[in-house]
Amino acid sequence: MNRIAVNPRIHSGKPCVKGTRITVQNVLELIDEGISFEEIIRDYYPDLTVEDIRACVKYAIALV
Repeated sequence: MNRIAVNPRIHSGKPCVKGTRITVQNVLELIDEGISFEEIIRDYYPDLTVEDIRACVKYAIALV
C-alpha cells in the first residue's frame, strides 16, 4: 500500500501510483479490458513497474 498515494491536489484526490499522476482507476480499467501487466507498462505507462500494478489491485481489494 506504500506505492499508492492520495493527494487532494492531484486528480481531485483520486488514488494514484506514488510519484506519478497515474490513477489506480486507470490501471484497473486496463486490467479489466484484459490487457496484461507487461502490455500496460510497454504500451500505456512505461514509468510503472509490475509491483506498481499489483499495488493498484491490492488497493482495490482492500477497499472492497
